[in-house]
Order: sequence, then C-alpha cells, then structure tokens
Amino acid sequence: MSNLEKANLEKSGTFKLGNRTVKRLGYGAMQLAGKGVFGPPRDRAEAVAVLREAVESGVDHIDTSDFYGPHVTNQIIKEALHPYKDDLVIVTKIGATRGADASWNPAFSKEALTQAVHDNLRNLGLDVIEVVNLRAMFDVHGPAEGSLEEPLTVLADLQRQGLVKHIGLSNVTARQIADGRKITEIVCVQNQYNLAHREDDALIEQLAGEGTAYVPFFPLGGFSPLQSSTLSDVAADLDASPLQVALAWLLQRAPNILLIPGTSSRGHLRENLAVADLVLPADAVAKLDGIASAKTG
Repeated sequence: MSNLEKANLEKSGTFKLGNRTVKRLGYGAMQLAGKGVFGPPRDRAEAVAVLREAVESGVDHIDTSDFYGPHVTNQIIKEALHPYKDDLVIVTKIGATRGADASWNPAFSKEALTQAVHDNLRNLGLDVIEVVNLRAMFDVHGPAEGSLEEPLTVLADLQRQGLVKHIGLSNVTARQIADGRKITEIVCVQNQYNLAHREDDALIEQLAGEGTAYVPFFPLGGFSPLQSSTLSDVAADLDASPLQVALAWLLQRAPNILLIPGTSSRGHLRENLAVADLVLPADAVAKLDGIASAKTG
C-alpha cells in the first residue's frame, strides 16, 4: 500500500490529543466573535446553532480562546453546549489579551496567565480544561525564537493544581518545543501551515513520529492569486470548493494533523465536515504540492 493510500485510510479517522482520542476534523470557534475576532457576533443565534450542529454531526474537538471577543466565543460555547458531552474535548489558548482598539498584546506574566486560565474556566463553565495552548507572542505574525520557560512554568504549576489537564504550544519553533518538553509534556502544537506555507514540514514529520498532534491554522492564509488559481483548478476538477481541497490536502498530509476549520454559518459548516469524505487522487496532490515548490523556486 502506498503512502498516499495509507493517508486516505487515515484521514477521516482519529488521533490522540492528550489522553483523549478525537476525530481529525474538529471545529475552531474563532469566527464566532465579531469582525476582527472582536466584540459580539452579528448573529448570536446562528453562532449557537452552528456549535450545536457541529457536535450533533460528530465533532468532538473544539478549539477556542478567551481572547476571542474577548470572552465572547467561550460564553457562546457554554450557552450552546453546556453541560458538555463526555466525549467533547475543548482546547483553549492563553498568552495574549485584547486592547480596546482590538489589538493583540502579549500577556505572559504569572498574574495574566493565571487570570486567563480562570477566565476560561468561568466562561466555559468548566472545573478543569482538557488542553491549554500557550501561544508565543514574540512575533504575532509567526514563530520567533525566545524563551518560554517562565510562562510555561506558570502553566505547568496550574496543571499541578488540577486546573489544566494537558499543555500545548502555539506559534512556536522546534527549539521552543524541545525546551518546553524539559518543563512539561507537550501534547499538541498549533502553528500556521497550509499548501503555500510549509515551513513546518520537517516538524510535522517529527511530531508524527512522537505521537504528538499538530493543529494547523489559516489553511488558506497568504495565498497569491497564482497559487489560488492552481487550487481553484484542482477544486473544479474534483467538484469541490478550494477550501475543501485545501483541508483535504492537510488531512492527507500526515496522520497527526487535526483540523479546526471555523465558520459562523451552518451551511459552511456542512461543507467543511464533508471534507472527511473527499479523497484527493495522486495527480491532484502533485499539482497542489507544486504550489509550495513554485513559492520557493
């Protein structure tokens, strides 16, 4: 059996997240907040309906953060889904706050991180959070080297207090992951990765070998018109949308990739969930792989 065939068999399956097993196609709550991930949604009732349909459709992994809004998405999640199903895994992020101007600001002090965990617990209606990702903010646009020892030590202490079960990292480098593992177990990594931005190729392979989940964000972020044209052509051939094809490529890329596509629309949610049944043939994968090659060529 070829690697591609193995990937096709695995892509609609499951993977480990902490000590839980989740389906590889989850849901990201970021788009439930207002424009710019700030303030309330345009249609709160629809946001609640999206969450309920996602879980009813089998989604068992929701990614969120209390700095979405801020507080907005977690409060909507609680309204829509609490009390939570036993198999639902909620993952959140800390390490930033929002300014009154909707800016994203680092928040790495012990006081800020402790407050963030308690805010997430309160707004989600939980006694303990399954996974908390520490988001590095040395560069808001991508990973940049810098020590995470102090904030990660704070988070590990909150873990020992029983407020957090598992810890992950977001927007980080391979070195930061290795250094972080000297402090605590790292169960997942959440970085930008897509057809055009494949800087984490080697990292994904390493994490897969270690049994660690990798959660990519911005599945279409940073595409040029030329790259989008290639994607659109492949999507047209497969009678799918470009986003569906981009998500399917990620599922086939590696077995440890967990997807968290977000939306504030039930119709769009259904399109995203249909990706579990979309298999990309080898010739389509080759064309899509060429997007990254063209970018670096």
